[in-house]
Amino acid sequence: MSFRWVYAQPEQKERVPMLEQALGVPEKIARLLAIRGIENYDNAKTFFRPTIDLLHDPFIMKDMEQGAERLALAIRKSEKVLVYGDYDVDGTTATSCLYTFLKEFGVDADYYIPHRFKEGYGINPEGIHYAEKIGANLIVSVDCGITAINEAKEIKEKGMELIICDHHTVGDEIPEAVAVLDPKRPDCDYPFDGLSGAGVGFKLIQGTLKRLGLPDSIAYKFLDLVAISIASDIVPIIDENRILMKAGLQMIQSSPRVGVKALMELIKMPAEDITTSKIVFSIGPRINAAGRMGDATTAVKLMIAENYSEAKALAYELESINLKRRDKDSLTMEEALAQIDDDLDIDEISTLVLYKEDWHLGVIGIVASRLVDMFHRPAVMLSNVDGKIKGSARSIKGFNIYDAMKQCEDLLEQFGGHEFAAGLTLQEKNLPEFRRRLNQIAYRGLSGSKFDPELSIDCKLDLEEIDMKFWKLLAQFKPFGPANLRPTFVSEGVEAVGIPTVVGNGHLKMKVKQNGSGVFDTIGFNMHEFLPGVRDGEKFDIAYVLEENFWNGRRTLQMRLKDIHLS
Repeated sequence: MSFRWVYAQPEQKERVPMLEQALGVPEKIARLLAIRGIENYDNAKTFFRPTIDLLHDPFIMKDMEQGAERLALAIRKSEKVLVYGDYDVDGTTATSCLYTFLKEFGVDADYYIPHRFKEGYGINPEGIHYAEKIGANLIVSVDCGITAINEAKEIKEKGMELIICDHHTVGDEIPEAVAVLDPKRPDCDYPFDGLSGAGVGFKLIQGTLKRLGLPDSIAYKFLDLVAISIASDIVPIIDENRILMKAGLQMIQSSPRVGVKALMELIKMPAEDITTSKIVFSIGPRINAAGRMGDATTAVKLMIAENYSEAKALAYELESINLKRRDKDSLTMEEALAQIDDDLDIDEISTLVLYKEDWHLGVIGIVASRLVDMFHRPAVMLSNVDGKIKGSARSIKGFNIYDAMKQCEDLLEQFGGHEFAAGLTLQEKNLPEFRRRLNQIAYRGLSGSKFDPELSIDCKLDLEEIDMKFWKLLAQFKPFGPANLRPTFVSEGVEAVGIPTVVGNGHLKMKVKQNGSGVFDTIGFNMHEFLPGVRDGEKFDIAYVLEENFWNGRRTLQMRLKDIHLS
């Protein structure tokens, strides 16, 4: 599948020559910085050197004074504290951070993660009952709670107090609690609202340490977990997240906690090679697997483990759960594709709405994302739970799936989410009309060109511009992630050197040059269909990212192809 290339543009083009001159960098590096919103020398310095001392003061966050004072009091009085989390990676890492922090200060702490299918997301009656049962004085919610209006009232009625640490969108009403920490609160002046749930918990730990008269640097021991949460929750890696991510990666590389170390060793991932993307595609899914299959407590146990033998056993348990999750993924994907082949005309529909009553709720969101990537259309995957249809929706750029659900709310019992992802519940009798109406909304909202997958390009690059100085500057753009993706370049009129081949499972491998440039190694994963075109001797255009390849103890620079436009 080939993409339509869309070139990114700086908001103000005059910044490019200004940055080039002020920083003494090549024009293409200056352009990359301008595209990322870098305005001047000071911005660039912070971007290239995101040091831990640049973190924002936690007390700028609304309610931090009350939250830090209350948690400090719980530590001084050795109160019973329940950390109440969520079942995804962000929720389990946040839970592990707060729980470990409290235990290290001798607090009688416990944690609670709701069961994904029996209880669902957020603070619920079962969790409140558990807090009451263990005699908790204080509940600290992490990665959830901002919508728990009634639950907060119930907690107060039962004589317990509540601190909420969340990062999700705030509704019309704020829950009644000792403190509600959420940088997305309209009345919060915190300078960065893109923190993960674990990031908000980290700020509470920093504030609490200050109120205890201790250096907030003690909180830095949790940076590895915060980095895993940032990468896995797909929050923007800019501003404070960029600082936390870089420091967290350094910690994982040098001194990870035993649970993270055991997991990396199990999957044979060298600590020195850890990156944002390797967390997203290797570590995160394994931590997430427990929650996706129902009970996320195994993930928390791994991250709070104190000895290696315990951590190793838990890592193997998580891997076993993850293998089951993969099997469910594969089977569900096969069945979804079969439905599309048998029942749908892909050229006549604007959305994919698929339903099978026994699909596993923990994997349908993953499959919906894959269908979006494959067909470049909004996809909704639905299953039956206790007589009601529940599901996950994923979308493409240019189509707000949450707004589309809003237009179907008379057919839905529940829905929630954002522009690219949503969850929903409806009765089976409403499914045909929901399918029809959603398709109609998408047909109106998407022109034909929007069904063509796009590839965002940072800039054109001549191969002769790639040298070690360019690479060393480009490497300083790390850590990559949302809002700071690895730059994608286009080089036009390149030609293959030698004979291109297909290796592995359909991967295109070749060497290329451009006019009088040097020769570069390239690899295009699952791009075997381009082999005849690049072998015919004609020049072609390539879209790619630059990266280091580590093989047999040797590091080399290579291009990872993302697309090819043939003559």
